[in-house]
Amino acid sequence: MKGISYSRYGGPEVLEYGEVRDPKIGPDAVLVKVCAAAVNPVDWKCREGYLDGMLDAVFPVVIGWDVSGVVVQPGVSVTEFAVGDEVIGYVREDFLSRGTFAEYVAAPVRTLARKPRNLSFAEAAGLPLVGLTAYQVLFKALQVRRGETVLIHAAAGGVGSIAVQLARHLGARVIGTASEGNHDFVRALGGEPVTYGEGLVERVRGLAPEGVDAVFDTVGGEALKDSAVLLAPEGRLASIADGEVVGYGGRYCWVRPDAEDLARLTDLAEQGVVSVHVSRTFPLERAADAYRLNQEGRTRGKIVVTVDWEAEEGVPEASRG
Repeated sequence: MKGISYSRYGGPEVLEYGEVRDPKIGPDAVLVKVCAAAVNPVDWKCREGYLDGMLDAVFPVVIGWDVSGVVVQPGVSVTEFAVGDEVIGYVREDFLSRGTFAEYVAAPVRTLARKPRNLSFAEAAGLPLVGLTAYQVLFKALQVRRGETVLIHAAAGGVGSIAVQLARHLGARVIGTASEGNHDFVRALGGEPVTYGEGLVERVRGLAPEGVDAVFDTVGGEALKDSAVLLAPEGRLASIADGEVVGYGGRYCWVRPDAEDLARLTDLAEQGVVSVHVSRTFPLERAADAYRLNQEGRTRGKIVVTVDWEAEEGVPEASRG
């Protein structure tokens, strides 16, 4: 099959489009015909070797963890899905090798849920990793409650934009950092935008003089330091970007595959609570360009790579969003 892989750590130039090994289907996995796969910053951090101390790389590595597609073969013990089911997944294993930027992926059922019926394949591919991250931080780590004020960093980004919507669904007031060009986008999501950078503490205090009840940090560094200052007494702090959060009394969070959480996100998407903004799509063979754009760090919503299939019975073509 065709896919995007790398045989050594490095920049986007190490990504190669071509033949990769066909996936084997374990008893608790299904073979998914890939319609779309989303780009995430963690993908290129893995590709550049930043996670080598955590995850073994079995080269060549097919890149990517997010996917939307159609089940074409279930494993022998699988009862959750059948041929033709449309699914989404955060297909992360405990090593790097069998990613989602390919024509097919063998996905353990613990990583999958039903695809939201109201989202295109491109939109649906952008939901799993960022949606699970936002859900697990807000619902579990921070335990956000109705009436609280939550500060969300990079509120126009992939994780941030979903987090704003989920926090509003929980009944919280949301203040979100974003560049001025993304302020209207954050407002449309239900947040109150503030410009990040120097003077952030004063700008947030102008909106919440008593401090914020919870902070969801997706940036780290100076943003994390400012976040600790902005907390109200008994306020909670969580970061997905900077382990130094522990020194401020907060929690460092790493998203995990969870079929039940992902199914809940599917329900919320179908209820209109959560939407996914796809800023750009690229064909599979141009995945390196998609990652170059993502590494600029200015993406609104998600960048998605699509696999184009000739229309055939039972397998929808990948939507370009």
